[in-house]
Amino acid sequence: MGNRGMEELIPLVNRLQDAFAAIGQNCQLDLPQIAVVGGQSAGKSSVLENFVGRDFLPRGSGIVTRRPLVLQLITSKTECAEFLHCKGKKFTDFDEVRQEIEAETERVTGVNKGISPIPINLRVYSPNVLNLTLIDLPGITKVAVGDQPMDIECQIRDMILQFIYRENCLILAVTPANTDLANSDALKLAKEVDPQGIRTIGVITKLDLMDDGTDAREILENKLLPLRRGYVGVVNRGQKDIDGKKEIKTAMLAERKFFLSHQAYRHLADCMGTPHLQKILNQQLTNHIRETLPNFRSKLQAQLLSIEHEVEEYKNFKPEDPSRTTKALLQMVQQFSVDFEKRIEGSGDQVDTLELSGGAKINRIFHERFPFELVKMEFDDKALRREISYAIKNIHGIRTGLFTPDMAFEAIVKKQIVKLKEPSLKCVDLVIQELINTVKKCSSKLSKYPRLCEETERIVVGYIRERETKTKDQVLLLIDIQISYINTNHEDFIGFANAQQRSSQMNKKSAIGNQGTNLLPSRQIVIRRGWLTINNIGIMKGGSKDYWFVLTAESLSWYKDDEEKEKKYMLPLDNLKVQDVEKSFMSSKHIFALFNTEQRNVYKDYRYLELACEAQEEMDSWKASLLRAGVYPDKSTADKEDGSPADNFSMDPQLERQVETIHNLVDSYMAIINKCIRDLIPKTIMHLMISKVKDFINAELLAHLYSSENQNTLMEESAEQAQHRDEMLRMYHALKEALQIIGDIHTSTVSTPVPPPVDDSWQHSLSRSPPPSPSIPRRPTLCAPPTRPLPGRGPAPGIPSPGPHVGAPPVPFRPGPLTPFPINSDALTAPPQVPSRPARAPPSVPR
Repeated sequence: MGNRGMEELIPLVNRLQDAFAAIGQNCQLDLPQIAVVGGQSAGKSSVLENFVGRDFLPRGSGIVTRRPLVLQLITSKTECAEFLHCKGKKFTDFDEVRQEIEAETERVTGVNKGISPIPINLRVYSPNVLNLTLIDLPGITKVAVGDQPMDIECQIRDMILQFIYRENCLILAVTPANTDLANSDALKLAKEVDPQGIRTIGVITKLDLMDDGTDAREILENKLLPLRRGYVGVVNRGQKDIDGKKEIKTAMLAERKFFLSHQAYRHLADCMGTPHLQKILNQQLTNHIRETLPNFRSKLQAQLLSIEHEVEEYKNFKPEDPSRTTKALLQMVQQFSVDFEKRIEGSGDQVDTLELSGGAKINRIFHERFPFELVKMEFDDKALRREISYAIKNIHGIRTGLFTPDMAFEAIVKKQIVKLKEPSLKCVDLVIQELINTVKKCSSKLSKYPRLCEETERIVVGYIRERETKTKDQVLLLIDIQISYINTNHEDFIGFANAQQRSSQMNKKSAIGNQGTNLLPSRQIVIRRGWLTINNIGIMKGGSKDYWFVLTAESLSWYKDDEEKEKKYMLPLDNLKVQDVEKSFMSSKHIFALFNTEQRNVYKDYRYLELACEAQEEMDSWKASLLRAGVYPDKSTADKEDGSPADNFSMDPQLERQVETIHNLVDSYMAIINKCIRDLIPKTIMHLMISKVKDFINAELLAHLYSSENQNTLMEESAEQAQHRDEMLRMYHALKEALQIIGDIHTSTVSTPVPPPVDDSWQHSLSRSPPPSPSIPRRPTLCAPPTRPLPGRGPAPGIPSPGPHVGAPPVPFRPGPLTPFPINSDALTAPPQVPSRPARAPPSVPR
């Protein structure tokens, strides 16, 4: 059996495995294990069965092991087996164990010889085993046979690497002695993941099947093809022994006899065989576990810390306590109120970094989207002039008017004010939609109580709909108030005289353009700054580039960077319009274009100037700013489709002056109305909608919940929440137990130092020139004559006489074989016998 520290350590690891298996995939920790790797028919199954002392693994031709087998060997007074997927069922008949392994394999992989990385967990309790944890992996195969998939080699290789790649996995590389060790697939895979050889233990099987005159002594002595942890030789039952039902206990006695009697291995007999391999593996596993336990503890503590806050809420959970539902309801409503308040007013915690939401999005609606909708309602200039001319003519009637009628101004203004109702109501709808989205996001935290979540959302959304009617009525009232009285005495209104003067200035306006700097201060005010990409510059001319754009009421300028020192160009806004451009499938940017209505080039040789933004919201904001600067969307196509009247109507000079005067008056007054509406509508929505909803949630929501439904019904947990709570508590206790198990490990266990490195250059040069085969004929004359017993005497081990073990010639070859025999030390040191034995030895050698 192994040392005491190991006997106490391995059961603790098995307890850790049970603790982790209880919580499934939620605890991804690599446990120290020993993976058995080898080719098909290398003897892996026989090695495992020798550990257990029973026949229990499936046998057959081709690939039999198609799923990893996690085998836990546990020392016990009784003998039985237990599967993790059949927990509680004890198997005492190992034929049934074999059948269960076959059935469980086919349940997952089917019958087409496929493989699966899902392990089968098997525990074997027996007084004849040491405490070991091993993984039997499918044998390495090269060619698909029968129904096996064509990539079976790649599948098995990937699965083996998946297990042995872990740093805390010991590799048991099984290789038959009757094959060339230099071509061992198991050693190649082990070298690939363990180049230092720290985790690899070599096992040589089928030593009894080597050709006569050959042996693997130099391999087992770690002289030929050395490994850092060396090799252990074993002799398993052959197929004939298995068919003949030869007991494993008898086979292990035969194995011991083989090593004691074989002339090449007798000096290594105490370091060979299945019992010694068990002890070696246990010691290596002990060292490995001791090295990895600190890392285990850190991982477990990190996982425990990550769930501790959530589990704290579940520790004192008492479903039968009536006060629990009341307390939980108050907490949920209070949390909902706080979350809603934070999302509307803004807060520093739980900030959404992916998109605008809540109060930030409502702010954008108020100050970007709503002004944009207002500007979009502005009419086409030619259509406006046409309407004004018709209004003037209809007011004059049959007479020819000498003066500009103010009734035309009032009629046109009222018509334009009515158009403001649509964007104002749309602003209310956008705010309501965002409030409902905010309520849904806040109520999602109540999902553990489905009825409470549903009822809370229904009550709050219902109240929002109530406020919607009142808010829209108030908004329409504000528009109607503006229509009811046209205040031409407003301090910002230009008046009739100024309108005529401006009309004269417009007629005398020079064609120089707006490149000069003598602009009115109001025309030099910057409307917007930001980065845009000029998208339609050819590759030969530099390709698309980002520039810093500055938009004023008169021009659109762009600079090299945001320092605004190096101006690249200034584009006048006269006769410019905006047109949408379809997004290319090669680009994720959103594009719009500026063009001149008089078919002139906009920029250098380009008829269109394509500008690109990263986001749709950014493009909409730029288009809104351009609208404010007087650059309108292109409506020529829509006008043609609508069949609008031709634009070639003519006016006499007097009517044209009157139209221009009314146009200036309408522009001035609508600017006043737009400014007022942009200010009042957000305030109205804030007062009648947002503030009222917040007050309702803080003051009345709880009362509505109490009156709507039974409290116990509201606070019924969802099945998912109950399962999640149980799972978190189970995981918490499993992690606590695992930490306690680690703490229970005795510090008295002693680690065996890692063997020093060996010359493993043979593994690096496998692809160039393989080393000589281990099956090299040995000259029997070197060892056979001295070990043969003298005629007329008993077997050498039973003779205390030193006769055949001394003498000058055999001295260099005898130190190894001497150790297995009970030699009398006095005889070895007697001086008279040293010169006398050589003269008698030759006659005893048969000729």
